[in-house]
Amino acid sequence: MKSFVWYSPSAFEDSGYEVPETWDDMMSLTDEIVADHGSDTVKPWCFGIESGGATGWPATDFVEDMVLREAGPDVYDQWVDHEIPFDDPQIVASLDRAGDILQNEDYVNGGIGDTRSIASTPWSDAGLPVLEDNCYMFRAASFFEAQLPEGTDVGPDGDIFAFYLPADTADEQPLLVAGDNVAAFNDNEATQAVQAYLASPEWANERVSIGGVVSPNQGVDPANASSDVLRLTLELMQDEDAVARFDGSDLMPSEVGAGTFWSEMTAWIDGQKDGEAALAAIESSWPE
Repeated sequence: MKSFVWYSPSAFEDSGYEVPETWDDMMSLTDEIVADHGSDTVKPWCFGIESGGATGWPATDFVEDMVLREAGPDVYDQWVDHEIPFDDPQIVASLDRAGDILQNEDYVNGGIGDTRSIASTPWSDAGLPVLEDNCYMFRAASFFEAQLPEGTDVGPDGDIFAFYLPADTADEQPLLVAGDNVAAFNDNEATQAVQAYLASPEWANERVSIGGVVSPNQGVDPANASSDVLRLTLELMQDEDAVARFDGSDLMPSEVGAGTFWSEMTAWIDGQKDGEAALAAIESSWPE
């Protein structure tokens, strides 16, 4: 589950902040944090996209979440399938929405540096300033939990927890997700039997109970989740109002999704290109 914002429940409580339910609520909270705590070292947001040869991928996740909120799931599908250009005006507007946070010196990069520091900050370390009250919000997937220092209390009353990255209204619930797929390489009867078992709620509940994962199987009992964040993930995925879309860069041709999308978002974050130029470069790289 990608559509999460990590925060410190105690820092929110100490300042009287509520978990936002809409995008406007979240941006108003961002401005409130600037007014209450903003300084050279304390900011509302922190972020990082450095990941070795995969540098840039966290920015693509951020943009994908923005497309779901700015343009909606139907446009998201058209964009991923290249039925509309990569630099369609709706995608430009979505990148601009990401930039409203990531390119605002008052908003980022808490406990780390200025906005350009995002490009050189390892994504796995970028959320750690939340634990030090230098950063109040960090957008990252559920698997960020595995990057936290040993002994960190993760939960609604713990050192750190996550809330759903809100949409424009409280009634909307777009979810950006990713995961592993199991594929069969023959149609033998035994293979089909294993496939049927792996698709069953019985297996899903067993695997979730082992720990460290969730399942989109609607027969999973969230009580079987091994952590509060994974339990929240299951509850969100099972909500009737949720609209889930798979990670767009993972669905695009590799030269785009694991190529120019990563590199051009890094150039955009680093101030080498504006949004329209970065998106136009990605569009020109799409294979014929």
